[in-house]
Amino acid sequence: MTRPWPELAHLRAPGTEIALRVIPRARRTALEVLPGRLVARVTAPPADGRANAAAVELLAAALDLPKSHLAIVRGAAARDKVVRVLG
Repeated sequence: MTRPWPELAHLRAPGTEIALRVIPRARRTALEVLPGRLVARVTAPPADGRANAAAVELLAAALDLPKSHLAIVRGAAARDKVVRVLG
């Protein structure tokens, strides 16, 4: 089965920090790879952390990790974030 996102297995190692731009209120949920960062387009609004939660859920699915293994370490209130893979 083909996944709707690119292969990201090299980012699964504990301690890896991933630059992520989150675009809330997108028409559809998608994950794109751009030079130096990932872009998560999520349909959730930015209110009450819903866009952050949707972005973490999307990234966790793409990395084939549980959501609890990812943490936003910088940029919780900004579009540009840094997400760390926890051990």
